[in-house]
Amino acid sequence: MPKRNPNGAGTVTKRKDGRYQAAVYVPQPDGTRARKFVYGKTWDECDEKRRELVERDRQGIATPTRSAKLSEWLPYWLEHFITPHRKRTTVAKYEMHIRLYLLPLLGAKGLESLSPRDVRLFLAKVTKQATAATAKESHKVLRTALTAACRDELISRNVAMMVPPPRVVSKESHPWTLDETLAFLAESRKDPLYAAFALAVALGMRRGEIVGLRWSDVNLDDRSLVVREQVQRVGGQLYADTTKNGKRRPIPLPRICVAALRWHRLRQAEVRRTAGEKWTETGYIFTTRTGRPVEPTNVYRSFRRIAADAKVPVVRMHDARHGTATLLVASGVSPRVVMEILGHSQIGLTMNVYTHVTQDTQREALANMDRLLRKPR
Repeated sequence: MPKRNPNGAGTVTKRKDGRYQAAVYVPQPDGTRARKFVYGKTWDECDEKRRELVERDRQGIATPTRSAKLSEWLPYWLEHFITPHRKRTTVAKYEMHIRLYLLPLLGAKGLESLSPRDVRLFLAKVTKQATAATAKESHKVLRTALTAACRDELISRNVAMMVPPPRVVSKESHPWTLDETLAFLAESRKDPLYAAFALAVALGMRRGEIVGLRWSDVNLDDRSLVVREQVQRVGGQLYADTTKNGKRRPIPLPRICVAALRWHRLRQAEVRRTAGEKWTETGYIFTTRTGRPVEPTNVYRSFRRIAADAKVPVVRMHDARHGTATLLVASGVSPRVVMEILGHSQIGLTMNVYTHVTQDTQREALANMDRLLRKPR
């Protein structure tokens, strides 16, 4: 007979019916441990199944002794599959969808008993309760969680992939015209965050990237900066994170931004002298009166207030990126260059989402068509 296995590794015994069985204590999705039985016609077949259970245990992979419910699997998946590898903002978004929609509506369902019909009814309820866009995001979370369950061989199929997500009609964005952009910049000159708004309008930087800029990232003499990180608030905590695509992004600075940043540096030096011992040196360009990084939401509030004072449409600060792309493309800048300035991972995103050709540009293009098609005399 083979040697006895170590404690916890299970043993293979012969049953009265002639089959072999092994019992191994394995981790459960809720963090506990339970005994799992496997069977085989021969000793070798049963021992192979036992070894697979032991190996899964060593890797920390849960092996339910019964059909796990979504209320057990989803929190486990979020903690062990998503949290260690994804950004905090992504984890927070997934957690919100699990807490508000997936657990209340599907938590009682078992992983193996979940059907395409259950998913369709779930999407209809979320769409009615919230929006189609929210239902689409919840569908994505469910699909990703079930894909992980398939890889762990907890289920044989991903029913979420059999049900298409609801169709979302994208809201048409209306970026500022050139005159509206100039009016906003003129109004923002008297605001302490004027340099931040100049960067948002001229370079299309995200507000988290603007708040995350440090003086070490900027070379005003060389007229350049490097976007290395962003500042975000998640779970009541303000923290520095990598950029959205995880890459550093060097950008040449236009003169309007160089002048604004020089003015801002002088102003910050005065604020530092006034704060005295209360000042905490963090190296950030945009700070509070004590040197701490500015809240991204406060930048957005000032942006909306200045837009209202300038008598221009009050849009999202993110829409300034749309306007930047529009102005750059309309002035003849290559789409590839626009993509690099905005920090997109795919050029299709730059062209399809952020480029809005103005009527003046269209009119100019069609004027060329008039000249081409003019009937010769």
